[in-house]
Amino acid sequence: MVKHFPLRRGLFSRSAGRVHAVDGVSFRIRRGETLGLVGESGCGKSTAGRTVLKLLQPTAGRIFVHGEDITDLDTRAMAPY
Repeated sequence: MVKHFPLRRGLFSRSAGRVHAVDGVSFRIRRGETLGLVGESGCGKSTAGRTVLKLLQPTAGRIFVHGEDITDLDTRAMAPY
């Protein structure tokens, strides 16, 4: 999973680059397991969690739940998950 945020600069919000908040994160959680994200302040823990919960859209990569790709599902289609 990848999540980048654009950096804006100036009066007209010119793009000045990107912040690589999460880059190349991959994990699998099996039934009964618990996962903890641990790291320094600002390392992307919250962004990774928000992206997995679909509060943020990933820049690249896919999110699978029970083997099904949920990356592009809307709120209504997410109800069973």
